[in-house]
Amino acid sequence: MTESLVQARGLTKRFGDFTAVDAIDFDIYKGEAFGFLGPNGAGKTSTMKMITTVSPITEGKLTVFGVDPNEDGRSIRQRIGVVPQEDNLDLELTVAENLYIYGRYHDMKKSEINPRIDELLDFAQLTERKDSEVEPLSGGMKRRLTIARALINSPDLIILDEPTTGLDPQARHLLWDRLYRLKQEGATLIITTHYMDEAEQLCDRLVVMDQGKIAAEGSPRQLIQRYAPREVVELRFDGGHQDKAVLALDGLAQRSEILADRVLLYTDDADATQQGLHKRGINPEQVLVRRSTLEDVFLRLTGRGLID
Repeated sequence: MTESLVQARGLTKRFGDFTAVDAIDFDIYKGEAFGFLGPNGAGKTSTMKMITTVSPITEGKLTVFGVDPNEDGRSIRQRIGVVPQEDNLDLELTVAENLYIYGRYHDMKKSEINPRIDELLDFAQLTERKDSEVEPLSGGMKRRLTIARALINSPDLIILDEPTTGLDPQARHLLWDRLYRLKQEGATLIITTHYMDEAEQLCDRLVVMDQGKIAAEGSPRQLIQRYAPREVVELRFDGGHQDKAVLALDGLAQRSEILADRVLLYTDDADATQQGLHKRGINPEQVLVRRSTLEDVFLRLTGRGLID
């Protein structure tokens, strides 16, 4: 991956006195799936709007396909496909008509659009719904149609904002399969998501944003190795016993986290940590051992506090 499709240097977006994106740098390369993770208000959506030319930058430099979005917005929009967070399909039209209209928006010839519609309906597993109206479709079907619509012009860059929010596990996994196929076919994807397992499944690289800045960057595996020990031992205690047990946990793990309902011990050797618990006479009601995940990294970098 050597060709940078999107490049940002000191990219900044302000709304009055509020800085939504604070002088961030990143490159997105051709053929990769690149993720933006962060809590609400971290600056992800503002960054996406600048990339898609919807919102002008305040300071810094941004190029998409090597050109300035402020000067060549139309040419950029012709080469991208956008999947918004909320489906905005025309509910009174059929599945095929929704795709046809977007093809015409991109000045495609009728002779190009119809074969492309059939191809995309097969990709989205909606062929049997071609002539169905959109309104009665399930949430998963609508989401797949929204993604198919974004692909009508064979875009060089596909931007997906929270692509599986609100879907059941079966629909999510089917969409992951469709997106993974796109990546295998050489598509370049930009994904924002709140699902850490989704980011691990789909993203080659990602950035974690917090308060308008980039807190960390790398592949999911690199971030886990950098910010989290190999395993997590989760301890739950009987009511009233946790506070006393916490005093005896010092030094058992590389890092510990005390939550209201459990204690997390981050360690490279879960067996040794459990032996240490036994030697100190610490007897949790429940012990769960799991591998460290991207969610552990995310919470360490951005905190556990709720952000409205």
